[in-house]
Amino acid sequence: MDIKQLVAQMTLEEKARFCSGADFWHVEGLERLGIPSVMVTDGPCGLRKQAGDTDHLGLNASVTAISYPTGSCVACSFDRDLLRESGEVLGEECQAEDVAVLLGPAVNIKRSPLCGRNFEYFSEDPYLAGELSAAYIKGVQSKNVGTSLKHFAANSMEHRRMTSDSLVDERTLREIYLPAFEKSVKEAKPWTVMCSYNKLNGDFASESHRLLTEILRDEWGFEGAVMSDWGAVNDRVKGVPAGMDLEMPGPGSGNTEKLVAAVQEGRMQESDLDTAVERILGFVYKYVENRQPGTRFDYERDHQKARQMAAESMVLLKNDGMLPLDKSAKVAFIGKFADEPRFQGGGSSHVSCYKVSGSVEAAKGYGVTYAQGYGTKTQEPDENLIAQAVETAGAAECAVVFIGITDAMESEGFDRKDMQIPACQQKLLEEVLKVQPNTAVVVECGSAIEMPWIGGVKAVLYAYLGGEAVGPAIVDLLYGDVNPSGKLAETFPMRLEDNPSYLYYFGEGDRAEYREGIFVGYRYYDKKKLPVLFPFGHGLSYTQFAYSGLTLDKAEMQDTDTLHVSVKVKNTGSRAGKEIVQLYVGDDESTVIRPVKELKGFEKVELQPGEEKVVAFTLDKRAFAYYNVDMAGWHVESGDFTIMVGRSSAGIEQCAKVKVESTVALKKVWSLNSTVGDVMADPKGAQIMGQMMQAMNPLAGAGPQEGQDESEAIMAGDAMAAMMNYMPLRGLIMFAGGAPEVAESLQKLIDSLNA
Repeated sequence: MDIKQLVAQMTLEEKARFCSGADFWHVEGLERLGIPSVMVTDGPCGLRKQAGDTDHLGLNASVTAISYPTGSCVACSFDRDLLRESGEVLGEECQAEDVAVLLGPAVNIKRSPLCGRNFEYFSEDPYLAGELSAAYIKGVQSKNVGTSLKHFAANSMEHRRMTSDSLVDERTLREIYLPAFEKSVKEAKPWTVMCSYNKLNGDFASESHRLLTEILRDEWGFEGAVMSDWGAVNDRVKGVPAGMDLEMPGPGSGNTEKLVAAVQEGRMQESDLDTAVERILGFVYKYVENRQPGTRFDYERDHQKARQMAAESMVLLKNDGMLPLDKSAKVAFIGKFADEPRFQGGGSSHVSCYKVSGSVEAAKGYGVTYAQGYGTKTQEPDENLIAQAVETAGAAECAVVFIGITDAMESEGFDRKDMQIPACQQKLLEEVLKVQPNTAVVVECGSAIEMPWIGGVKAVLYAYLGGEAVGPAIVDLLYGDVNPSGKLAETFPMRLEDNPSYLYYFGEGDRAEYREGIFVGYRYYDKKKLPVLFPFGHGLSYTQFAYSGLTLDKAEMQDTDTLHVSVKVKNTGSRAGKEIVQLYVGDDESTVIRPVKELKGFEKVELQPGEEKVVAFTLDKRAFAYYNVDMAGWHVESGDFTIMVGRSSAGIEQCAKVKVESTVALKKVWSLNSTVGDVMADPKGAQIMGQMMQAMNPLAGAGPQEGQDESEAIMAGDAMAAMMNYMPLRGLIMFAGGAPEVAESLQKLIDSLNA
């Protein structure tokens, strides 16, 4: 299809109308030119296609579909292949339902456990989020269905989300909040990107030329269309030239008229509209020309895929020998979530499910007893329900208590108030533990919680929001039919107050200052040496793994080289299992403030008992670099770096060193305000300065002065050296009594260094 030719035949009004949706879910069509209208729909963890005619709020019932594990759950799989496969299944479902673009994945960083939409986001770590996002996009788009990478950018809070201003310094933006988008755009090439509601450093994302054009398109090479989050447009006339092509939802007749007037009055170029319409038609025809109308939903196949994804992703946090359960044992399942699981988040990703299976039903062949224990309409304890649960738990050999956060506490559109479970669940767990010491806990919620009861339970399985097949997946893991292999994609702090964003998270009015900077998640806890409940990357198995033989293919390298790393991992237990091998990089000594370590590689490896495999990684410049704001690019400082491989951010098993030489010399501008220490750190400056200092110091080399012993002289010399280290060069002129020859010599030094 010659899209440019199509656009050339449109009137100004038609072009302007094309820049808004036709309704809540459809892109405009134009019968006169044979342009079809296509549908876009939520969501990243299951198809939420509105059935029948769309209403103006998009609230009508959705078609039956499969609810897959949410982003926070599936991210714990650390499995690129699993994400790609899930994308392929979703792409097929979109083809079956004639959906052109699936609105996802959501890759915003988990800045705080309180974000109400954390269940939809992958991780606190940008590398992990980017790798999983790219795999998911490739899977969906392999079925000739587009994705909409969201929410661009720095949208890590639901509180005041449509008006808040995310105030983020450039280095933090580049190192934490943009890399997942960058990786996805460069590697997976999503058809569309969705800009977020919030402002970013003073400009609404929907009208930020720097964000949507300079960074997204000019730097990263994005060639698709940018659409708004639903209702995110502030000023449509500013948005189009900035690079915001499609306003959703529609129809936007008021904004259409504004665009027409802006062109007619010379406030906007018609060519900007041409470009926007060309981008929109680009994804329309990608879908239309590759439509697969014969595709059918295979509900049962996809339900089983959801079960596999959940079982691969859930995290065994603690196990004091209680799990796996014996199928002949008398086990009590306690808690309403055991029978009626919480398996998906609220808001735009809510799916009308094919079928929902609870854990009680899934374990009915094992003679499990059940007691409800609590309700979900109120947080207040129900003494009768608790008494029944205590009796049931006490009569069993062991108990599994199912707890979590309710829909009313965690959803799109608002943030959580705290990290606590409802009071009724807390009371239930306390009472069960009094009569049943052999108690495990299963947690169903979208993000981290506090666990003041952790010392009293034998095991904790974190199910997150595991999709419609969550019940069977939990039973698979509890009874050992599947060996747990998930690892946390976020740090669990001891308490909310330990989180690095705690003091600033909700901001002041619409000012949301990201004052913790690059120290998000484990980067902060490592640097502060602060104990956590469970570290990033943590997760247990029913078998054991041993690491050995970490090898680097070179001991020294330039930053333009690649480093090949390998390590041996062996299953030393009696069960087959999967281990997620994590590679971190740390800069041993840096002139800029950096984290202790950062995730730069991961691989999931399956091993039979006694089997050993070599796991390999390749590291490029970006693995060693920080974002240098002055040079507006990624920079590696020369020096030693530590390569760390292990089972979690706190469970490093093998380390090795590599010396990296930078190929880029940073241009430093020297002046009289440069310090003596900085000059002495430069080889050329040290040579000249050393001679000058010798000439200026009449006591140099004279040894102890009268009344001083040698130790006093050394201490005095050290004190003088420390003071001089941070003295500006102009201070030397003062100490020389304003001597013109000293000033002249210093200026020559400065000129020489700047040459």
